[in-house]
Amino acid sequence: MPTTTSQSNFAPDYLIYGWHIMWQKGLRRYALMPLLINLVLFSAGVVWVVQSAPEWVAAIMTMLPSYLQFLEWLLWPLLVITIILVFALSFTTLATIIAAPFNSLLAEQVVFRRSGLPPRAMTALGLLKELPRVLSRELQKLLYLLPRLLIVGLLALLLPVVGQVLWLLFSGWMMTIQYLDYPFDNQHISFRQMRRSLAQQRGKSLTFGLTIALLASLPLVNLLIMPVAVCGASALWVDHFHQPRYANSTPIK
Repeated sequence: MPTTTSQSNFAPDYLIYGWHIMWQKGLRRYALMPLLINLVLFSAGVVWVVQSAPEWVAAIMTMLPSYLQFLEWLLWPLLVITIILVFALSFTTLATIIAAPFNSLLAEQVVFRRSGLPPRAMTALGLLKELPRVLSRELQKLLYLLPRLLIVGLLALLLPVVGQVLWLLFSGWMMTIQYLDYPFDNQHISFRQMRRSLAQQRGKSLTFGLTIALLASLPLVNLLIMPVAVCGASALWVDHFHQPRYANSTPIK
């Protein structure tokens, strides 16, 4: 999609938009801290997963009942993909908790440039005052996602193929919740209302989140995905979730 005023009904287009605008003058400083946090955490995480993943896959394969051994050729790549996504989602979740205050500011600036909604006049003291609210919202997301993550994770282990498909879909929903929540929260829209709004446009919500989940599983790309996703989610929120919706967005200069 163009990087100025155009809207798109294909939600992953907004990640392309996010990639372009995060480098623009006035936004780079807001994107820098999430980038640094992601770089440190993923560098440590990649080393750990590369060393451990072969043992995990081999252990899981030994748990297969004998009558499913013929599916080994199919299950092996699915298990590898699942482990990569578990790693990507786990470290992305940790990184987003740490970077939440900075992501909130970044989302606010993108919304301002795309819609004209004025950002808060945020000082260092103001940021500290906002910290409990932002972290409380992150806790809400964790309490919502973790029980569901455990259930879907068990299904992914116990139900060959079907379980992995459910895991992929839930991974997309997790990423949708994580990133679209920033612009909702900045406007003090409740977590429950945010989920209701996302469910009303489930197609856009899920395709956006699935794209993020898949990109987060790619080496190097996962280092950049956080600020890109925040920027893309904020623009998607303005165009398709905010009321009133803006027919003509303000281009970023």
